[in-house]
Amino acid sequence: MGARERVRKVYRPLWRAGIEVIPNAVPDGVMPYVVGYGAEDLVGGFSHPYDTPRLVDRLNADWYDLAVSSGLLDHRREFLVQLPQGTHSHQAALRHLHSGSHTAPAVWTRGRLLQRWDIMGRAAASAFLGIHAGHPGFAMMALDSSVYVHASTGEIGVDVLAVRHPDRSENVLRHLERIAVHDSPYVNREFRERIAVWLAGRARCAVSPSEG
Repeated sequence: MGARERVRKVYRPLWRAGIEVIPNAVPDGVMPYVVGYGAEDLVGGFSHPYDTPRLVDRLNADWYDLAVSSGLLDHRREFLVQLPQGTHSHQAALRHLHSGSHTAPAVWTRGRLLQRWDIMGRAAASAFLGIHAGHPGFAMMALDSSVYVHASTGEIGVDVLAVRHPDRSENVLRHLERIAVHDSPYVNREFRERIAVWLAGRARCAVSPSEG
């Protein structure tokens, strides 16, 4: 897919929902994926059943409160959001994540929250941050990797969780190490290779002598 097509099919719908995409601006060394965290890693979150009155408004308000209190947004209101490569929807990305297919896994993209936004409504309905309005599905992270925010839809409602310093979590690191070394046909190869490269880089930084 060319750059113009991606702008038209992915970036413009997100801009209309209040997220300005900043291409090619992801900080170096960002962990490619966060998974396997435990209750001890959580620093906040909320849940709302689907029958909550004014569900989208409630979700938006609570997401913003969590984003501010956890430090997801920097002083420019910028953050990272995972977007499927190409123009695959959120649902397609979920189907293929552990299928071993050739569909590329999601990647971090830098974004800026605009003054007028609707994360849980229009952004979720864009098909890249959810299934439809009120049914979000996304991963976000602070630019400095200090907090990770994940939204998912279950059988009865929406769950949003915040994880503090996922790149330091023993639970997350153990899970990523298992993915990196386990050659499973059910795990996307590119996904596994990205994790292995990040872990190797992290290990090199840990053993390198400090400068100065």
